[in-house]
Amino acid sequence: MTEVPRADPAVPERAPAALVLASSSRYRQALLERLGMPFDVDSPNIDEAPLPGETPRELVLRLSIAKARAVASRWPDAIVVGSDQAATFDGRILGKPGTVDAAVGQLRAFSHRRVDFLTGVAVFNTATDRIRTAVDTTVAHFRAASEAEIRRYVERDRPLDCAGGIRFEGLGPLLLDGVDTADPSAAIGLPLIALGELLRAEGVNPLGPGD
Repeated sequence: MTEVPRADPAVPERAPAALVLASSSRYRQALLERLGMPFDVDSPNIDEAPLPGETPRELVLRLSIAKARAVASRWPDAIVVGSDQAATFDGRILGKPGTVDAAVGQLRAFSHRRVDFLTGVAVFNTATDRIRTAVDTTVAHFRAASEAEIRRYVERDRPLDCAGGIRFEGLGPLLLDGVDTADPSAAIGLPLIALGELLRAEGVNPLGPGD
């Protein structure tokens, strides 16, 4: 489910400002490239550890905003996009596995269970100091994969830098019974439906005139 404010019809379309992705993630870069708009990449280098008592939704919103703000001072007239994702299982926030054994262990525990992937996005207009945000929730239902299947999956997809240890744009769907989502791009790392709404709300339409 995507929660996103509607574009304000009073905001006219204008020529796109500089677009900046506040992320070093190759997955988010590939998704943003789909918009067909030139953009720069600037790594925010922030502490992404959850705060005590922070909910997954609060975490992804805070970090999405923090990433955008971390690079904003270097781009005085730009639209900066920040995004963050968290996977939750049994009420716990899961990190990126980092190692093969950790990824296998995570995926083994998901057998016949659901994992929620929350993806936040923030659009920061540095010229006006205005920030708009949205959160998407994707629910993945895992099948009962065998140990051998899980290990082969991890060896082939190498999802060690992915929340929950699964790459939705790779072979990850082979471990699933189904997915509940309003935006297939969100689970990969950047909710393009919500991002499009937020950009249009700032008068920047990726499908508008202006090339």
